[in-house]
Amino acid sequence: MTHNKQEIRKAYLSKRLALSDEEAQHRNARLLEQCKSLVLPPHSRYVHLFLPITAKKEVDTYPLAAWLREQYPGISLVLSRSYLATASMQHYLWDEHTMLIHNSYGIPEPENGKLIAPQEMDVVFVPLLAFDEAGHRVGYGKGMYDTFLQQCRKDVLKIGLSLFEPVPALIEDVFEGDVPMDCIITPERIYTFTA
Repeated sequence: MTHNKQEIRKAYLSKRLALSDEEAQHRNARLLEQCKSLVLPPHSRYVHLFLPITAKKEVDTYPLAAWLREQYPGISLVLSRSYLATASMQHYLWDEHTMLIHNSYGIPEPENGKLIAPQEMDVVFVPLLAFDEAGHRVGYGKGMYDTFLQQCRKDVLKIGLSLFEPVPALIEDVFEGDVPMDCIITPERIYTFTA
């Protein structure tokens, strides 16, 4: 297997879509258990989360959201709205008043609400298709999360969520704008990376 992003993206999307519902559910449950051993930085206020595109069998983050709210009552969860034409995102507080709508890509997004600036994020949970042992991720190729993460503070904690273990070699075509993760959680373990 070649290790450029395009090939990895194709292979891992196929791999994820091939999971049976039972296997996907099993992996998600184990992933949540791994997440529960994570300790968020003290004084974390805003935690950015993504909601899954169910048609693409993305990580089910609804149970994680429920656990975060229970475990860390002082935090506020934040969701994005994606603007694919400009490859940009806006971020909204996710509370009991937030109305969720599905965009044309099947992503559940906040319809409106209080805007939160990227610089206010303390923790960002990041979707991905695959990753390597250096903490580089492969997403859908739009670069939206890389742009968003570059707008965040330098000390923001970047946590990737993956249903699979890392690809067997380093990703070849990493470029300067790619933002590596601080850690990536899989159903098997938590991978921690140092810059």
